[in-house]
Amino acid sequence: MTKNDITNRSDIYTLVSQFYSKVKSNTVLGPIFNTAIQDWDKHLDQLTTFWQSSLFLNTKYTGNPIKTHITIDQNNQNNLTQMHFGIWLNLWLETIDQLYTGPIANTAKNKARKMSSFIFLKIFEARQNQVS
Repeated sequence: MTKNDITNRSDIYTLVSQFYSKVKSNTVLGPIFNTAIQDWDKHLDQLTTFWQSSLFLNTKYTGNPIKTHITIDQNNQNNLTQMHFGIWLNLWLETIDQLYTGPIANTAKNKARKMSSFIFLKIFEARQNQVS
């Protein structure tokens, strides 16, 4: 099978859908995501918009992923760890590699690497602010 690069919203939706299928069934991440997300169709659409905005700058994402992840961490007794983000990142990279190749696919990998570190840092900062 010849793989192409990510070129449009449909490609991103395929990526996001297949990725979250893995997340939902993952023994570590699944319970967290399946509890946090009530409407998977809406979530997949929102995340497709997020990645479309991030990769192509041709749409506007209006969510607040930092606040959302801090809340999820708090709802899980502040137990999200680097392991959770590592599993998330590995599933993301694996899904991209299975579906796509090219500069935009590589950008999606790099942005996810940066994003996972940044969000975990913000969760850690929020925990420190809870103690203060």
